[in-house]
Amino acid sequence: MAALSADPLSAAVALRWLAGLHHLALRGLQPWAALWPPASGEVDAAALDSAIRLAWQQQRPHMARALSQPPQTNEVQRSAALLPGLLHVAAQTGLPLRLLEIGASAGLNLWPDRYRYALQAKSGPWVWGDPAAALCLRPEWLGPPPPQAALQIAHRAGCDAMPLDLQASGEDLRLASFVWADQSERLLRLQAAIRVARACMDSSQVEVQARGAADFLRQQLAQRTAGQATVLMHSVVWQYIDAAEQADIRLQMDRAGAAATVDTPLAWLRFEPPAADLQVELRCQCWPGGADTLLAHCHPHGNRIDWVAPA
Repeated sequence: MAALSADPLSAAVALRWLAGLHHLALRGLQPWAALWPPASGEVDAAALDSAIRLAWQQQRPHMARALSQPPQTNEVQRSAALLPGLLHVAAQTGLPLRLLEIGASAGLNLWPDRYRYALQAKSGPWVWGDPAAALCLRPEWLGPPPPQAALQIAHRAGCDAMPLDLQASGEDLRLASFVWADQSERLLRLQAAIRVARACMDSSQVEVQARGAADFLRQQLAQRTAGQATVLMHSVVWQYIDAAEQADIRLQMDRAGAAATVDTPLAWLRFEPPAADLQVELRCQCWPGGADTLLAHCHPHGNRIDWVAPA
C-alpha cells in the first residue's frame, strides 16, 4: 500500500495486522471474538488461519484502515517515569509547568498528575497523587525515591501526526487494539487511563493537535509565559521523527534555551532509547545553563525504573 511506503513506521506492518484483527475481536465480532483473548481454551490453527483470511475478505475496509495507520500504544505506564521527571523540573525551577508533548497519541501521558503512584523505593514506600484516582501505577522501582517538589501543571498541550480522539465513539477500542490481546493487565490499565483522560478533556480545552512536532513546538515556544517552566516531553517517539525534523527541533530548543531565564526556564524531558537497540533512558536538559541529566534507566513500557539521578 502506498501509505506504508512513505511511513517511518512501515516496518510495523505485522503490528498493524494484529491491531486490525484484535479490533474486530474487541468489537465482539465473530469469529474473531471467540478466538482472541479473553476467550479461553485451545485455539485451532486452522480456525485462526480461516479468521485471518475472513478478515481480509469480509472486513476489507476495516483492515485497509488498520494497515494505513501506525500503531499508537500510548503506554500510560511510562507516566511512572515521566511524573518523577516533571518533579525533577519542578524541584529545579520552583515554578508551575507548561507541559508540551510531541507524539502524544491520544494524550494519556499529558495527565500524569491525575494518576496515583505507589513505589517501593530503596528507602521505603513512596506514594503520590489522589488516593481516589481511577488509575494507580505500581512499577518496579530501583534506587532512591523521586524528588520532593510541589507540582502544578498550569498549561498542557500535545500533538501527534495521527492522534486518536478519545471523545469520538469507538476510538477507545481502536487504541486498545494496539495492545497485545493477552496482556490483560495493560488493557485494564489503559481502560482506567482512558476514563481519566476523557474526564480531564471534558473539563478543559486540552486536545491533541494533528500537527507535525517541529511546527507544534514553534507555535508553542512563541507563547512562553513568565513565571512558568516550559517542558517539552516525549516518550519513545524520537526514532519515528525524520532527521530533518529532529534537527529543526534541536535548533528550536537550543535557541529557546539560550534565551531562557530563571523566570522563563525551559526543560526537555526525554523517555527515549539512545539507540534503537539500547535500553530506554529518562533524561532532562534544563535551561538556563543547558545541563543534561540522566535521571533513570527504564523498561520501554515503564514497568521497571532504575532511578540514578543525584539527589
